[in-house]
Amino acid sequence: MGDHLELLFGVVLMAIPVFGISSCSFDRGIALYRFCNLTTVPQVPNSTERLLLSFNYIRTVTSTSFPFLEQLQLLELGTQFTPFTIDKEAFRNLPNLRILDLGKSQIHFLHPDAFQGLPHLFELRLFFCGLSDAVVKDGYFRNLESLTRLDLSKNRIRSLHLHPSFRELNSLKSIDFSFNQISVVCEDELKPLQGKTLSFFSLATNNLYSRVSVDWGKCMNPFRNISLETLDVSDNGWTVDITENFSNAISGSQIFSLVLDHHIMGSGFGFHNIKNPDQNTFAGLARSSLVRLDLSHGFIFSLNFRLFETLKELKLLNLAHNKINKIVEGAFYGLDSLQVLNLSYNLLGELYNSNFNGLPKVRYIDLQNNHIGIIQDQTFKLLENLYTLDLRDNALKTIYFIPSIPNIFLGGNKLVTLPNINLTSDFIQLSENRLENLADLYFLLQVPHLQILILNQNRLSSCSQRHTPAQNLSLEQLFLGENMLQLAWETGFCWDIFKGLSHLQVLFLNSNYLNFLPPGVFSDLIALRELYLGSNRLMVLSPGDLPANLKILDVSRNQLLSPDPSLFASLSAVDITNNNFFCECELSAFINWLNQTNVTLLGSPKDIYCMLPEAVSGVSLYSVSMEGCDEEEALQSLKFSLFVFFTVMLMLFLMTVLIVTKFRGFCFLCYKRAQRLVFKDHRQGLEADTYKYDAYLCFSSKDFEWVQNALLKCLDVQYSDQNRFSLCFEERDFVPGENHIINIQDAIWSSRKIVCLVSRHFLQDGWCLEAFSYAQGRCLSDLNSVLIMVVVGSLSQYQLMKHQPIRGFMQNRQYLRWPEDLQDVDWFLNKLSQQILKKEKEKKRDNSVALQTVTTNS
Repeated sequence: MGDHLELLFGVVLMAIPVFGISSCSFDRGIALYRFCNLTTVPQVPNSTERLLLSFNYIRTVTSTSFPFLEQLQLLELGTQFTPFTIDKEAFRNLPNLRILDLGKSQIHFLHPDAFQGLPHLFELRLFFCGLSDAVVKDGYFRNLESLTRLDLSKNRIRSLHLHPSFRELNSLKSIDFSFNQISVVCEDELKPLQGKTLSFFSLATNNLYSRVSVDWGKCMNPFRNISLETLDVSDNGWTVDITENFSNAISGSQIFSLVLDHHIMGSGFGFHNIKNPDQNTFAGLARSSLVRLDLSHGFIFSLNFRLFETLKELKLLNLAHNKINKIVEGAFYGLDSLQVLNLSYNLLGELYNSNFNGLPKVRYIDLQNNHIGIIQDQTFKLLENLYTLDLRDNALKTIYFIPSIPNIFLGGNKLVTLPNINLTSDFIQLSENRLENLADLYFLLQVPHLQILILNQNRLSSCSQRHTPAQNLSLEQLFLGENMLQLAWETGFCWDIFKGLSHLQVLFLNSNYLNFLPPGVFSDLIALRELYLGSNRLMVLSPGDLPANLKILDVSRNQLLSPDPSLFASLSAVDITNNNFFCECELSAFINWLNQTNVTLLGSPKDIYCMLPEAVSGVSLYSVSMEGCDEEEALQSLKFSLFVFFTVMLMLFLMTVLIVTKFRGFCFLCYKRAQRLVFKDHRQGLEADTYKYDAYLCFSSKDFEWVQNALLKCLDVQYSDQNRFSLCFEERDFVPGENHIINIQDAIWSSRKIVCLVSRHFLQDGWCLEAFSYAQGRCLSDLNSVLIMVVVGSLSQYQLMKHQPIRGFMQNRQYLRWPEDLQDVDWFLNKLSQQILKKEKEKKRDNSVALQTVTTNS
């Protein structure tokens, strides 16, 4: 425990910031002299605790260079810009020094007694100093009884014949020999370390055993009687044979963690000249009590049969960043204790039921960034202790194989829809997929025990029917940012998506193109504390839109003009930056609130500015003046009197307008009923002529169900005796087997009028566009307008004008638009009936007879 505290103390000393202290000065125990062009050690106060002298030109340090600094704990002398000499007992006046940093200085001369007189030194940094073998052979570290960490990396050490004094370093825990030139390490070289337990020993990046032939019979076990928590022998160019020989040589040595990353084991993709590891490669580690093995960043292509069977105590296996494409059945047999398996960043394409057999205790499997597109349904279901499965950034199109586990990561795949499977999870991540239908969201909200659901960066935009809201009492965080909920909500469906989420605390709805919030959409979110609505198109927020207990609100990057300050009164923090504030008198109350509120305003104040009017565009709301708005308040009493007067005078008129506007559909029905009574229900008859049909309805077959319910049942005589028109349409009246063009021509020339129902499906149907062109041809032939165009759905002018036949019609004619409000449908059908009944005049007078466009606000 004491050793760990010493290490922690060293880290804390280096982590304490020195910002705020000017260079070449002393402040609160810190002497900062970096980049001060010093050639000698400066005189500093006796109370100095940290002395930072790196990046200077100090050439020599002797026993008299430092004054007596009893409280000094950290000395930084690294990175001198000139060759460096350290003389005998150079640091003897620093009796309580804990950390000595000489790294990245070219030490020209280092006296063997340079570090004498430092009984409390626990960390010595000598990396990148150009030191040779002598530093470990000649007893430079004698009497450093507290030394815990020794960094000798990036030097020129070729041999590790340690001086016997290493045996006396009872506190030594960490030694770093990485990035040297050590080609061989044998048993006799590390004898002074026998009997010790080291937390870290690194021989990485030395070309160890890879450039020379080793007689292991003579070299024997370099780590005999040495216990190592972590042994790092990575990046030494080890093949399968070298790894096998080394494993056999160190057999019996206690090694808790072995780091073998950046190796060259494995054939890689498309090669066969280098072996993949086999059953014998790690057999020598059977008695080492190995718990962690890192084999990442290599070229392993195939995990062969019983590859790790001797590693009975292994708990973590890292195989990331290899070229693994094949897992042989039984590859993991013997790993009875394994808990973490990392197979990320490999070349796996398919997973089979037998791939993970032999892993009874595995809890975490990382398979992200492979090419997995197919997984058999039983692949993970027998892993009873599996807690987390990470399948991000693969090519999955379905998830039938997913077991009920607490944490599931499936982001960055190709999921278009979710199957109806039994699923129980605490955390589900599905961001960056291709989910469109909100039915999948309703399904996920019903997953038992779900606490966090992440669906960012999908395509949620469709809601074609009503769903049963979830009663999820466990969900706490829901991420729906960067979707297209506006398209779903503007259909009038799925406004109840958040019903029953009474424990939800955090909700992200940013970047969803929202220009309105459905009434009561957040009414059930009684526990919601954080709501993120940034980067939408909201222009207005009403007091009833937000949950009562909300504390943090983000409405940045919207289009708010004059927000009501009472909306934010109960919040603790709000982000209102980058909105379209309209800086007129209506905003004065908000500006006054802005300057007086105790609510924390997130974001930069410079991003709260006026957008309109142009005179103050870009001016901060903190700087804009509302002078003159008081005069308007003085007129309020007069305005109120006038308001009362005109209110009384116009009450009847306003009520009439309100009734007609609100209940225009009902009023229209009453009008038609009265008309039939007055005229004794005489229907307007059709003039006798040579036409077989009153009208030909041209529409996409994908719209048939809607056309049948909306038009045919209300107009066609074969659907009801109450209807007046004999209509022609493809599904019923076209001659089976006849050429489709001939059917279209017959329908057009046999009908008094042609009604084209232009929808999204119509624009994608070549036959429909062809029929539209033929109808225009008849218009030219008859010199009258027999074509009636009805636009169905939210098609823009641009989408319509992209098609040549429709563009030509729209440039000379007006068209009808199907109403979005249901109460306008009867009025519209009456209008359409009049157009069908209307007797067309000749072309020369056609310009005076135009169809009146029916908008959604009619």
